[in-house]
Amino acid sequence: MRSVMSSITAVVLAAFVGYGAAWYLGAVEGNFSLLLFLATVVTGIYWLAERFYFLPQRRQAVVALEVSALSRQAELTKMGISQVDDNTKEVKARLIMQPWWLDWTAGLFPVIVVVFLLRSFLFEPFKIPSGSMIPTLLVNDLILVNKFHYGVRLPVINTKIFDNHSPERGDVMVFRYPPKPSLDYIKRVVGIPGDEVAYLNKKLTINGKPLVKTPLPDFFDEDALRYAKQFQEVNGDRKYRLLNDEDRPAFIPGADDFPFKENCRYSSEGVVCKVPEGHYFMMGDNRDNSLDSRYWGFVPEKNIVGKAFFVWMNFGNLKRIGAFQ
Repeated sequence: MRSVMSSITAVVLAAFVGYGAAWYLGAVEGNFSLLLFLATVVTGIYWLAERFYFLPQRRQAVVALEVSALSRQAELTKMGISQVDDNTKEVKARLIMQPWWLDWTAGLFPVIVVVFLLRSFLFEPFKIPSGSMIPTLLVNDLILVNKFHYGVRLPVINTKIFDNHSPERGDVMVFRYPPKPSLDYIKRVVGIPGDEVAYLNKKLTINGKPLVKTPLPDFFDEDALRYAKQFQEVNGDRKYRLLNDEDRPAFIPGADDFPFKENCRYSSEGVVCKVPEGHYFMMGDNRDNSLDSRYWGFVPEKNIVGKAFFVWMNFGNLKRIGAFQ
């Protein structure tokens, strides 16, 4: 039995390692939520088997050993032998010890299930991969995302089971990229269902009302080694900074075909879109360096992952740690 379980476990662990390596090398499209779910299920099965089958068997073996040792000691005493070598403690320790295949499965289950629950229903860490949200978020910022702010969703399938808050204009939101839902994107909510969003000549208007856009000192991008025009924009009760590149034109080149594209009108000045029900219009704060709803369309409610709210680490700049809007 032990050899069979050892072989099965070796195959299972090799499959997990192989999947991770293929994902890292780009041979397959990884899904961490699915991987973590499967790891929770597999280690949970081993944990149950250990608790209700394997551990009781090992305890029975220890009891049998103790009974055998006592019986042998009694017989030796009758024979007048009182001093004998006794390695019972060492044998008991070997009998009760978890084999490696349980140590690497059942032993990891408590940690994995806690990580799974925290990541699925409470907070999930993300790493900012690009500069589309500069100056609010910088490349390599490590952020936390509140998974329950917009409602509780089932892991992997992302189906909402409980409602909470609805996304508001100005929220920084993580969502599944509509053209490729296996990818997570992060942008700012600019328009909510029913809004008419106009971005013309690099000025944002919501429902016919231009947003207040106040000039700030130029922003120095340390990665690009250049300055960019910086502004403060007010959207509802949210104030945040954004960048504009004077060298980029106002029109939107190469917009994709996307659902409800008929709700948008493109011109040399920019774009005007009517946000359909159950969808959101997203834009990056680095307005001229962001692939967002202007290019690939609206984000459906089902694609929402959570609300980003805190930078918990940036190894290149510890001053980045803190909350943001």
